[in-house]
Amino acid sequence: MRQFDLAPLYRSTVGFDRLFAALDGFVSAETAPTYPPYNIERTGENVYRVTVAVAGFTEADLSIEVKENALTIKGERKAAEGKSAEVLYQGIAARAFERRFQLADHVQVTGAALENGLLHVDLVREVPEAKKPRRIEIASAAPSRPVIEGSVQQAA
Repeated sequence: MRQFDLAPLYRSTVGFDRLFAALDGFVSAETAPTYPPYNIERTGENVYRVTVAVAGFTEADLSIEVKENALTIKGERKAAEGKSAEVLYQGIAARAFERRFQLADHVQVTGAALENGLLHVDLVREVPEAKKPRRIEIASAAPSRPVIEGSVQQAA
């Protein structure tokens, strides 16, 4: 993959730090973690769902946090007390993870559910009325008569 140098853009712009950080993240996507696998679905016009495969994790092992347009899902299995079984082969990954998703403006988390080893996080985009596009009516002005300087018009 090609490497892009964004340094000239940093020198000539102000206030675009988040944009450039996102671009750097996309360029270095090759090093992004792949565990656990996830889906992002659009279930309605402004409704989304993030589904993360978390087989073997319980509600107590998972945490979901939203801070400054970033959704963070963390998982860490606690050691089971009283279990002393010897694992002969471990094909189910049980390692700790942290998965981050960048949220667009006005996207809110509405709920989360753990079902059949899948963690579903529901999101909705609620744009405030002040930010929605609105139509401005054009008022037609009444035709006016030209006024000649120095003359007085009298109403009849």
